[in-house]
Amino acid sequence: MTPLPASLDRPLDARTLAEVALGARLVLGEAARNRIAAARDLVRAIVAQGVAAYGINTGVGALVDRAVEPALQRRLSRQLIMSHACGVGAPLPEPEVRAIMAAQANNHAHGCSGVRVAVVEALLALLDHRIVPEVPQGGSVGYLTHMAHISLVLIGEGHARIGDERLTGAEALARAGLAPLVLEAKEGLSLINGAPCATGLGAVALARAWRAVDAADAVAALSFEALGGNPVAFDPVLMALRRSDGIAATTTALNAWLAGSGHLTGAARLQDPISLRAVPHVHGAVRDALTHVGAMIDAELASVTDNPVVLGTPDAPRAGSQAHAVAAGLALALDSLGIAVAHLGTISERRLDRLVNPLVSGLPPFLADAAGVSSGFMIAQYSAAALVAENRRLAAPASLDGGITSGLQEDYLSHQTPAALKALTLVANVEAILGIELAAAAQAHDTAVPPAARAPATARLHAHVRRTIAPYTDDRPMHAVMAAGAALVRAGLPTPQ
Repeated sequence: MTPLPASLDRPLDARTLAEVALGARLVLGEAARNRIAAARDLVRAIVAQGVAAYGINTGVGALVDRAVEPALQRRLSRQLIMSHACGVGAPLPEPEVRAIMAAQANNHAHGCSGVRVAVVEALLALLDHRIVPEVPQGGSVGYLTHMAHISLVLIGEGHARIGDERLTGAEALARAGLAPLVLEAKEGLSLINGAPCATGLGAVALARAWRAVDAADAVAALSFEALGGNPVAFDPVLMALRRSDGIAATTTALNAWLAGSGHLTGAARLQDPISLRAVPHVHGAVRDALTHVGAMIDAELASVTDNPVVLGTPDAPRAGSQAHAVAAGLALALDSLGIAVAHLGTISERRLDRLVNPLVSGLPPFLADAAGVSSGFMIAQYSAAALVAENRRLAAPASLDGGITSGLQEDYLSHQTPAALKALTLVANVEAILGIELAAAAQAHDTAVPPAARAPATARLHAHVRRTIAPYTDDRPMHAVMAAGAALVRAGLPTPQ
């Protein structure tokens, strides 16, 4: 059954936004359509009555004191797109671009931006036709540039992709039977304003982080069983003494993965190393942090982040200037997402070292098929250590970077979009680290855990890995093994049930 599309009649949440990023449909309901139209009437009244309004009949940034007469307001809208499309670097992937577009449509649907319904319909048409504007990743201190590149395509400029084909904005619209927009007063500013970039990117990062923490529980269980850990450390009675929803969730998952293991019933160490016995505490803390980030993204999607907003009635219209687009709370949350996910990679690399290190593993050195002539997973652990070190550098908070722009007019920056981009890189690195541990843990099972002694859930997980990754005998580049492991983690591993 085809799922029902998400509707903008109500604000999106982080989970739904991530689903739209991956291809789910988003539609403009009647209630949202009415709110958008009513706000547009307010802009028309502001223009007609000459009410002073930032970005409608004035310049922007430090040019706020420059009046823009009605005859030039269309030109202002178009030229804002042109001048703000100054991103640098490689293009964002499709899910990230889709998430930004959906977040901006959600922002306009609150009915305080003042764009025409046609503008929001144009954004949704890009989503429907899988037109992906070419949006450089870098060059944004907070917002503006990413949506400017998306908006180029809406007006028939810039470039976009449909599938593997790169087209001009005009060609992409024509391919879908769409016409370029001619922007009216305020629409150029509203298209590039607000916090949709960080919100959309953050929702994608959050969804991947949740898959990573679920995968981390599974991978840790596989490693734990291979190393003969003491499952008493995961006793629910003991774990309940520390109050944390995240710890409880990871404890439940680990016990489900390890239930029925014949390999963990013999003599065991009284107390395992921290990287084994503290899995619920570390993974659980990550879960708690991600829950908080999700609440912050949901709050952002429920909020108006445009500047200015339009309020009042057509008889008494008002444009309210504020700083909702700064999104400092979102920046702090996305910084915390990156730090939390980095911890998943740190403890994963420590478990990986215990799997391959002959000083502590009790397994063949480096899980090599013929140690000496074969190096096995020796250098793969180096790669994981390098990624952990990179994550430590990346985890420095973007929100504290500061900076001054626009001739001292914009003299505080929270860097929410760089925080989101950084979080995406951190998540990708952790997916790679977990992928290496997953492949190594499966290799360790081949040697240390007889098939009949495996827990039913870990046996299924081992089989799942082996359908993609064959045992490693230094017979092919390790890079391919690592990439396959990361792909399994990124796609989501099976559940223990």
